Amino acid sequence: NSTMQVFDASSIIYAWDNYPLQQFPGLWDWIGERINDTTIMMPSVALGEVLVNSPDCWQWLRDADLQIYEINNAILQESLRIKDLLGIVGDKYGGGVGENDILIIATAYVARKELVTDEGWQPIPPKKLENCRMPAVCSLQTVQVQWVSFLNYIKRSEAIFR
Repeated sequence: NSTMQVFDASSIIYAWDNYPLQQFPGLWDWIGERINDTTIMMPSVALGEVLVNSPDCWQWLRDADLQIYEINNAILQESLRIKDLLGIVGDKYGGGVGENDILIIATAYVARKELVTDEGWQPIPPKKLENCRMPAVCSLQTVQVQWVSFLNYIKRSEAIFR
């Protein structure tokens, strides 16, 4: 599957923590190849979250020459639309997505790419939309960003790591 993916910090950190480089070098070689052919990219705000939460993973991504989506005007406009849709006023975020999450979803939306996120799936969206996590926001009728968890992304690839 050669479609491009926008990675959320949650997924790359999940991968880094659960599939250590020393024990899963084939997986990380494969991820490195996807980064090299720009199949995997990250919004700048997601990479910033990786730096804060997993500096060694951030360094690996930098060394792998990860391509970054800078937040541009189109992404900012889309993030405002999503924020309004969720009923978030100013910086009064609920129990769901935060500002960076909305920017990451907006990046995937504007780029027309699938989002890889390991934020929790809420099969029944919360009554208050501001309590939606990333997958639920992606699945809203007026957003419709395709998303997949890291593990399902790997399974779907059918790649075999020796």
